[in-house]
Amino acid sequence: MMILMATILPSKLSLPLNNKKSGGKHSFQSKYVFFSNKPYPKFAPLSPNLHFSYDTVSVITSPAQSKDNKITDWNTKINEVCEMGNIDKAIELLYMSLKTEIESRTCCSILQLSAELKSLQDGKKVHSFICSSGISIDSVLGSKLVFMYVTCGDLREGRLIFDKIRNEKVFLWNLMMNGYTKIGDFKESVSLFRQMLDLGVEVNSHTVSCILKCFAALGSAKEGKWVHGFLLKLGLGSYNAVVNSLIAFYLKIRRVDVARKLFDELSDRDVISWNSMISGYVANGFSEKGVELFKKMLYSGVDMDLATMVSILQACANCGDVSLGRAVHGSGVKACAHWKTTFCNTLLDMYAKCGVLDGAIRVFDLMSVRTVVTWTSLIAAYAREGLSDEAIRLFHEMDREGVSPDIFTITTVLHACACNGSLENGKDVHNYIRENDMQSNIFVCNALMDMYAKCGSMEDAKAVFLEMPVKDIISWNTMIGGYSKNSLPNEALSLFGDMVLEMKPDGTTLACILPACASLASLDRGKEVHGHILRNGFFSDQQVANALVDMYVKCGVPVLARLLFDMIPTKDLITWTVMIAGYGMHGFGNNAITTFNEMRQAGVEPDEVSFISILYACSHSGLLDEGWRFFNIMQDECNVKPKLEHYACIVDLLARSGKLAMAYKFIKSMPIEPDATIWGALLSGCRIHHDVKLAEKVAEHVFELEPENTGYYVLLANTYAEAEKWEEVKKLRQKIGRRGLKKNPGCSWIEVKSKVHIFLAGNSSHPQAKKIEVLLKRLRSKMKEEGYFPKTRYALINADSLQKETALCGHSEKLAMAFGILNLPPGRTIRVSKNLRVCGDCHEMAKFISKTLGREIVLRDSNRFHHFKDGVCCCRGFW
Repeated sequence: MMILMATILPSKLSLPLNNKKSGGKHSFQSKYVFFSNKPYPKFAPLSPNLHFSYDTVSVITSPAQSKDNKITDWNTKINEVCEMGNIDKAIELLYMSLKTEIESRTCCSILQLSAELKSLQDGKKVHSFICSSGISIDSVLGSKLVFMYVTCGDLREGRLIFDKIRNEKVFLWNLMMNGYTKIGDFKESVSLFRQMLDLGVEVNSHTVSCILKCFAALGSAKEGKWVHGFLLKLGLGSYNAVVNSLIAFYLKIRRVDVARKLFDELSDRDVISWNSMISGYVANGFSEKGVELFKKMLYSGVDMDLATMVSILQACANCGDVSLGRAVHGSGVKACAHWKTTFCNTLLDMYAKCGVLDGAIRVFDLMSVRTVVTWTSLIAAYAREGLSDEAIRLFHEMDREGVSPDIFTITTVLHACACNGSLENGKDVHNYIRENDMQSNIFVCNALMDMYAKCGSMEDAKAVFLEMPVKDIISWNTMIGGYSKNSLPNEALSLFGDMVLEMKPDGTTLACILPACASLASLDRGKEVHGHILRNGFFSDQQVANALVDMYVKCGVPVLARLLFDMIPTKDLITWTVMIAGYGMHGFGNNAITTFNEMRQAGVEPDEVSFISILYACSHSGLLDEGWRFFNIMQDECNVKPKLEHYACIVDLLARSGKLAMAYKFIKSMPIEPDATIWGALLSGCRIHHDVKLAEKVAEHVFELEPENTGYYVLLANTYAEAEKWEEVKKLRQKIGRRGLKKNPGCSWIEVKSKVHIFLAGNSSHPQAKKIEVLLKRLRSKMKEEGYFPKTRYALINADSLQKETALCGHSEKLAMAFGILNLPPGRTIRVSKNLRVCGDCHEMAKFISKTLGREIVLRDSNRFHHFKDGVCCCRGFW
């Protein structure tokens, strides 16, 4: 009996065998061979007249037909596996098949799946198969190969194929342009666009969107505007997709007005149009306008999507609108957006920036998937709220959870370490940076230097700076600013000198170097920086202008400071406060009051720092009634709650005015616990007015609060010494020795010909020491002739009058003043700075020199400025 082996044929069908003439519909001459179940010789000829019926014949496919069926089977199986997304099985079947049997469209299916899975390795296997099997790479297969390579991120290989099969399909051009745009190679994308135009390839909205992104990223406003004109000529200027791309372009180049005009002219705005405009407002710093437009969008009946919610949450974060942020949160939950990581990250950031830390933590805790952005946002939130320890703890927890920190995480946690001065934690993070080979990143290095600088470890900051392979302007500014803030002005000026040889300073550099000039009272260097500011047009920078005013104030030239102050067109609160504080430092209390009133008339409301400045000015000018008035204005009119610093100013005001008992009573009535600064202000007043008994009482409080502060021990010892209680002085000095405390030696400095000369009390190592000694003796003799006698009570030693007089001659400020007389031309103001409070005898000698020699002297001590002219000091005894 015969069995049907290969195919089903009609019943009783007669099939001619070996009939070469037969070419009819059912001729199988070249496709089928039939066999009987009965054995016959292998090469036995078949009878030309032999016929088989359906019931007695088995049919087996011929080699040719079998091959066709196998081709169909393999391609079908592979395509079916691709539809199921099983890339491994598809590759396995591909290599199991005979290479010549696979169709190019099957290869396209596997390439498509490789691209969808971002599996470059599998895509390369298919490409290798194509090359080895000899399958012709036509435009379709070539396009799919390009698509796979570009989608998987291998632009180099994709470009090689693209250049070989280049055709006029806009899709392919867009694909390559988008690929380059994604990796930031905007110039290559623009080059392709130009080639595309040269070849006459017709652009579409996707082309426009891509090229406008490139021009925006390159800051090529002119080219982008040309594309705008080109689109108008093509008649594409009214299409939504095109206009949306144009809106996004103009917003990127910060032409918000043009973008808004296009938006307003768009008759049929879709959600993309609204989103582009809202996000553009937010990105350009107009969050309030973004919120306003969002409300109009809702009134227009356009439903918000995820992109809208993300943009508006960013706007809420920027303008602190937590109420609207919560409403968007609720809408997001209803729309199931709270399952989206992007939404949750933005929501967390909104709560954090609005100061709702518990809200941020709740969002964080509820998130099932936490990305590096999630962790970084909460770390930043903790740092922003001053919870640096929590921020650092979260950083370590993140590492334990297996989430690798990125550059932003590292810089954020370093900022947290800087905020709380946690040098140890900062060094731990530095070790992590080394272990993970991140030390070559410039942002990380800049953050490291900032952390070390704010933790007071400038040597570590310097080490990072010197190891940096590439330094940008921020690197230099961080180091210069760090030196200035850590009382290392000479190092700051030295580094600034190195910087100008390599790089042009910016506004921030100048704002950092000016405080260094001010710290040294280096007027010459300050003037050099001022010249640089004028030559390079930086005076319009508010930060620079404010620093310049402050520099002239602290270099003892308040007149120049006021001239510059008046030239600033728009004065902010800092500008006014700097000028008020400057007048206070120089003892010009009435000028400070006038400036304070002008500030309020200009509509600038004072803050707590402004009130500290005006109260300080009143204190150092003996303006008791005015000081009380401002203390009341602060609370009653400006709703500024007094802090310890304000109370300290009032205590100082009362103590300097001799109202010691009132000052003591004021401290006792304070609603907050007084600190050592407040008690110290009263102790200083006790010394000025020689009240030893109260000084002893006050000192008990001071020593309890700050037992390691040498200055307070010295202050009490000086009070005893002036009262000639030498036994008490001895006891205090012994106490200082037992505690291992050291008194800062008196140090003064003066700038001559752009060089700073430093003098220590009692030191005779200066090259002109002999000349200085002779001059001081001559001046002392002349003083005695005119009735000035040494105030030996300021020589805080138990000795006879002659020894005390000799000791007074060695005070550092006298040495510096004498050096100035010897080395500065007649008529030039002598400017001296001292690290401690000026001594009373030196104060008297400065008055004498200003009168007798006709030299104006500006002496800056640790408390204030003293201007001596014609035998009178501006302090009027309030120092």
